[in-house]
Amino acid sequence: MRGIKIGLLGKVVIAIILGIGVGLVSPDWISRIFITFNALFSNFLNFIVPLIILGLIAPGIADLGKNAGRLLLITSLLAYAFTIFTGFFAYFSGKVFLPGLLSSDGTPHFEAAVKTLEPYFTLEMSPVFDVMTALILSFTLGLGIAFIKGETLKNCLDEFEDIIMKVINHIIIPILPLYIFGIFLNMTVAGQVASILTVFIKIIVLIFILTIILLIVQFVIAGGIAKVNPFKALKNMLTAYLTALGTQSSAATIPVTYQQTLKNKVDPDIAGFVIPLCATVHLSGSMLKITLCAIAVMLMNGEVISTEIFVGFIFLLGITMIAAPGVPGGAIMAAMGVLSSVLGFSEDSLGLMIALYIGMDSFGTACNVTGDGAIALIINKIYKKDINTTIRLQEDSNM
Repeated sequence: MRGIKIGLLGKVVIAIILGIGVGLVSPDWISRIFITFNALFSNFLNFIVPLIILGLIAPGIADLGKNAGRLLLITSLLAYAFTIFTGFFAYFSGKVFLPGLLSSDGTPHFEAAVKTLEPYFTLEMSPVFDVMTALILSFTLGLGIAFIKGETLKNCLDEFEDIIMKVINHIIIPILPLYIFGIFLNMTVAGQVASILTVFIKIIVLIFILTIILLIVQFVIAGGIAKVNPFKALKNMLTAYLTALGTQSSAATIPVTYQQTLKNKVDPDIAGFVIPLCATVHLSGSMLKITLCAIAVMLMNGEVISTEIFVGFIFLLGITMIAAPGVPGGAIMAAMGVLSSVLGFSEDSLGLMIALYIGMDSFGTACNVTGDGAIALIINKIYKKDINTTIRLQEDSNM
């Protein structure tokens, strides 16, 4: 009899529970073993993040540029626009609701540590280059390869992307539960875990509410453009939403998303093109979670939320989301570089972001795939307009 397979979310929940339990009863010398492991893994993440950015973004931009047909370009730009809109929606919602939600008196909710344990040792793992250099290099290489239609360097980047994906899928993702275990063990020892768990619950509820509001807004926009009933169209996509809650994967939900999109009278050829593409480039739900969680972590740390900084953060994060790998937790892995370079997140803050993000991974995925249906409606309207224009031109030329 096969054993029960536990997904990443289940492993993270177990890691959090065990981390709290072990932190309450373990002696300091055992706790320091896991703190040492976390210090080493954090240094490895610091080393690998610029390489993740280069390995994912450069090939992604090269692919989009190389195959930049009109329909591909419009769909990608629309997906990016939806993602950026979501970023600002999340930012202003966070500014309004989170300060009062996290602390009734407006002060930081993150309690001071009762005691701090140090790792037994650390190993310095300096990155090859910093995050901003990685971003600029990725854009330069990706756009350059698309412009010159280069094959040799593109093949090298594709192989490098394969290596990075192996590192993510076979090293980073499997180790994340142990890393989160160490984070919550350390917070328990430091006397901070109660306030953090309270914050987690509040943020999860807020994000669920905001995803529903966001989907209604997306379908109202799409319905207005496509001249269809937005609420009926959204209702047709609910099956895809519920499927994504279970699979936690946009790619695994593609067949269901495609079938539900057809119920909205989208042309099968358009649906067959838009839905698989948007499963890769449209991550409104992920943008919502990352932006809102970033504001929450900064508020817990008593940091100032600057609109000027977040504008740049949202635009950069939107580009990063296009290259996020389609695995549970992949988007937060791709976003770590932007979080650290633009918002100045420390290793502890990044650890909290990972735990928060994965704890709500299903909501984000469900929001992503349901929003794909809204994009398909808009692209279908543009497609029909082009077809009608072509027919009229052909009729005029035959007269």
